[in-house]
Amino acid sequence: MESKLVSRLLRSPPPFTRDATTSPLMFTGGADGNGHLPRPRRPRRGGLGGGGIGSPPGQGSSTVQPYPAAPPCTDYDMAYFKAYSHIGVHEEMLKDHVRTSTYRNAIMHHQDLISGKVVLDVGCGTGVLSIFCAFAGATRVYAVDASDIAIQAMEIVRENELSDKVVVLHGRIEDVNIEEKVDVIISEWMGYMLLYESMLGSVIFARDKWLKPGGLILPSHASLYMAPITNSQRYHDSVYFWRDVYGIKMSSMMPLAKQCAFMEPSVETISGENVLTWPTVVSQVDCYTIQAQELETITATFKFTSMLQAPLHGFAFWFDVEFNGPVRQKSKKQANQSLDGNTQNASPSSKKKKTDVSIVLSTAPEDTPTHWQQTLLYLFEPIELKKDQNIEGSVTISQSLQHARFLNICLKYFTGDQWYVKESVMR
Repeated sequence: MESKLVSRLLRSPPPFTRDATTSPLMFTGGADGNGHLPRPRRPRRGGLGGGGIGSPPGQGSSTVQPYPAAPPCTDYDMAYFKAYSHIGVHEEMLKDHVRTSTYRNAIMHHQDLISGKVVLDVGCGTGVLSIFCAFAGATRVYAVDASDIAIQAMEIVRENELSDKVVVLHGRIEDVNIEEKVDVIISEWMGYMLLYESMLGSVIFARDKWLKPGGLILPSHASLYMAPITNSQRYHDSVYFWRDVYGIKMSSMMPLAKQCAFMEPSVETISGENVLTWPTVVSQVDCYTIQAQELETITATFKFTSMLQAPLHGFAFWFDVEFNGPVRQKSKKQANQSLDGNTQNASPSSKKKKTDVSIVLSTAPEDTPTHWQQTLLYLFEPIELKKDQNIEGSVTISQSLQHARFLNICLKYFTGDQWYVKESVMR
């Protein structure tokens, strides 16, 4: 990950100012509550209209059944998509070897379901996944993106002499016109903490409108995990640093430092050594059956038992996604049963050993780092934990009423005979 401020600014859309008296059209390039500039993922909603690039000749009004009108495109959406026109965003994602190579491996693993078929790539970016599908033998690939990067995607398709197979459409998936059903939907829709600024709603829209019965969705399943963590170095760097600065006492800065560093979730990389317990599953997503309204609010209960004596500094969230074929998909009843079962000992490592899992992309602390890193929810004051001490409570993650891409997080937990509440907004 690049650490220079200018690099993060170039990769990020201009965020809203938080001054309630400021017009919604006014943006600021300042840092968020973590001291970091916001890091965008490809957005779930909004776009630049339904204009097509490289649309097939004779493409007219759609013959498919009507669907609800697409949500309006706001000025914030326009600014957000504009940010995704910058090469730095796509360079970072393409240089994420774990991400890109896992998608390529999944496509080749399911080549028998892709070769000779029609594919829809939701949020295609530079078109790399669309081209992988063409290499796997797809008859036609519709590559859809609302950002101006679609213009570059068209040139990349031409450069690779695939214009006869890959059709680049510039617009929101909710607005573009595709006159045939598709056999495969592929999308890199995951955001930080899996659902932050994610495109899953758009994937659901595409699935319900264009995917043939029994079609393939890649990735097919996703799981969001959480676990308590210890990270003394982070507190030393962000808070305790102020105790003595070049021999000058600045402890009066510490309350402000805590607010700036820990008010909002922080996206950073930790290791397995920071994790105090086995993780628990917060949510499981079956892309074949999930409905958009199910994403509005997610609540999970947890009970952790600390494996060692150490200060509790916060909670970490990460995810993995699976690339299963339609034959191996779980029914909704089976998915609910797995959620109702004991998830205390569930971990990304143990999931990979399941015989019904073909390929897994993991962002867990013990695995190779990705550009998603982990999402950390830090406490303002550490809690000293004893070995075998329990931490139990609940976490609720909901889409913000201010903007659907933002996440409201409410963490309630009990340990050491005391209740605590941590509320935060990921924006």
